[in-house]
Amino acid sequence: MTATMQPSLFDNGDLGVSLADLDGTVQRRILTAGAWVDHRPAWLTGSEAVFDNLEATVPWRSERRQMYDRVVDVPRLVCFYAENQPLPDALLTEAKDALSSHYFDELGEPFATSGLCFYRDGSDSVAWHGDDTGRSRTEDTMVAILSLGAARPLLWRPRGGRRIHPLQSRTRRSTRHGRILPTHVGTLCPEECAGPRAENQRSIPHSRS
Repeated sequence: MTATMQPSLFDNGDLGVSLADLDGTVQRRILTAGAWVDHRPAWLTGSEAVFDNLEATVPWRSERRQMYDRVVDVPRLVCFYAENQPLPDALLTEAKDALSSHYFDELGEPFATSGLCFYRDGSDSVAWHGDDTGRSRTEDTMVAILSLGAARPLLWRPRGGRRIHPLQSRTRRSTRHGRILPTHVGTLCPEECAGPRAENQRSIPHSRS
């Protein structure tokens, strides 16, 4: 069965594709050990057109990874864009520049690389994991996720699932049309995140770090 994307009633593509302001509109949730997650709903208007363009033009590829004693398919498609590599939609470049400007005082540098993940239907997902590769193994790292398409749950918890604080043991956010979720994961990645299955939902979270 092919999943369909449910357009948002609040994302009026007739008004064109545009980004709203970030100043004074971002909601911050403190997690553990210096980590936090920001949330800005409805940052992007006209996300359906961007979604359709990315679905059709990005050179999506599948991944395989070691899982215990065997190598398995990763249940989503991905595409990575290195620093200074052109992005597949002008809106993504605009978003990257806006985020770099907004977070420069905290980050100390612009966002550099970008990655796209395509959750094709409700069976696609990503298990609990920490962003503990590359520079995030030794340095504080910020990752910003712009979500396009249908709403899907996105979960955070302290590494290993330990209950550090009743309000921090698990944070749940819904990724949906045009939302932005910048996340400061902190040195040695004290937080894990997961994107569980969501029935018949298609989405493209675009992350940059």
